[in-house]
Amino acid sequence: MKPAQLAERKARLARLDRVLKTLYPTASIELGYSTPWELVVAVQLSAQSTDKGVNKITEKLFKKYTTLANYVRAGSTKKGIEEFEKDIFASGFYRAKTKNILGAAKILHERFGGEVPRTMQEMLTLPGVARKTATVVLKEAHGVVAGITVDTHVIRFVQRFDLSDYKDAVRIEKDLMQLVPKKEWGHITHRIIHYGRYLAPARAYDTTKDPLVKIYPPAAKRFRV
Repeated sequence: MKPAQLAERKARLARLDRVLKTLYPTASIELGYSTPWELVVAVQLSAQSTDKGVNKITEKLFKKYTTLANYVRAGSTKKGIEEFEKDIFASGFYRAKTKNILGAAKILHERFGGEVPRTMQEMLTLPGVARKTATVVLKEAHGVVAGITVDTHVIRFVQRFDLSDYKDAVRIEKDLMQLVPKKEWGHITHRIIHYGRYLAPARAYDTTKDPLVKIYPPAAKRFRV
């Protein structure tokens, strides 16, 4: 971004976020979990699925697989793998997710002493873990803010309100890290997700009731972007 565009977008996002803070002052992650490892599992299951749907799965899953060792054991036999696939079937892409989750459990057990890593570099060595998953887990499980989580809600928000020239998550994150004060990196995603989930869906809706559209009127004509 050129300096003038950077300044303009930074000011716009600051105005948008002031409103988001009033709308969703306590916005937080909506996935259910009790341990850092359970968070890794839940976030992996949430790919191409809803948090609500994942929570229905993990409500039973976390009662059945109570320790990391349970996952390691499941991944050691064909029967265990097939049973796990059935347990998470409703999340979609269950074979790939099974491979990644059980593979990650094995790596945590063998390389990290059963503990979820506290650095981005180490998190990215786990199967199925890219920057989005890593930033969520690091922030929510360890309080480590390593970047800004960019999911589909954030991508759509950024495009609707002209905050980046890109569509891919990595480039968008880099732009947002220039626009958002570092102290807000770990929080703004939750507010944007709540906005997209509960006020501004990816379809036509009554934008006259959307206070953010009043700040940036062109967004009224952009829904599924």
